[in-house]
Amino acid sequence: MKKTPLLNIALSRVVASLGHGDTLLIVDAGMPVPPGVELIDLAVTQGVPDFMTVLTTVLAEMQVESHVLADEMLARQPPALAGIQALRAAGSLGQQRLISHDALKQLSRNARAIVRTGECQPYTNIALVAGVVF
Repeated sequence: MKKTPLLNIALSRVVASLGHGDTLLIVDAGMPVPPGVELIDLAVTQGVPDFMTVLTTVLAEMQVESHVLADEMLARQPPALAGIQALRAAGSLGQQRLISHDALKQLSRNARAIVRTGECQPYTNIALVAGVVF
């Protein structure tokens, strides 16, 4: 059995397959998934699993160079924003880039995968750009 906290087979496989510059999105339950982009649907019911649990678990295995948020997230300030800001301050998320929510949807078309959580707070979405460990 794995020693790290990420147990989901599909999610672990995707993280292991990421190369430098590849993008992985972690999104709320309402974010659309473009045709052709792999969906790892973890949503069970409203709030389960929550966004921050999924994000921190993925960060235990993924080297992140930068991340992308929608401007609307900063304006709306869902509860997960404080957690994202703390992770950013700790150096876990690399540089931040802000774009519109519509632009984030466009960016998702080129993602390696999208991870849907049970989060039901609007604009609780992040694009993680893979870095390298060397």
